[in-house]
Amino acid sequence: MSSTGPAPQPAPQIVRQHLQNVRLAFLRLHKALLDSERVQYERVHGRIATSGDFFRLVIGHEWFNWLRPMSQFVAQVDETLAAKQPMTLEQVNGFLATARQLIRSSAEGTPQEQRYYQAIERDPEVARLHVVAADLLADPAQ
Repeated sequence: MSSTGPAPQPAPQIVRQHLQNVRLAFLRLHKALLDSERVQYERVHGRIATSGDFFRLVIGHEWFNWLRPMSQFVAQVDETLAAKQPMTLEQVNGFLATARQLIRSSAEGTPQEQRYYQAIERDPEVARLHVVAADLLADPAQ
């Protein structure tokens, strides 16, 4: 006789709302990071002529590669929130763990952590939004 264990329980509404708040914080942070990186890119490569040109750069140029995991995170959260099947607590916890990794910054860490650190250091709006996201993700067990 084999047992697969109890079925995953849907996440309580308050947990779902918390994930929605994290998602919104990440959208705002991602926008600020894009704006900040655009300024840096234009300093090196010259003015980006149109929004369409900027969009193509964001999705295809190596300069913006480090921001793609954050874009993908927001898209995955959106898909899960919109799905017909209820979100499980395990899914929410997985998203929150991913979010914590995405906002790690370090002067000597991975290339993504270094780029994020540099953006926080040079741009007060990015720094402010980082604090908002970090506060939402603070682990009360720590």
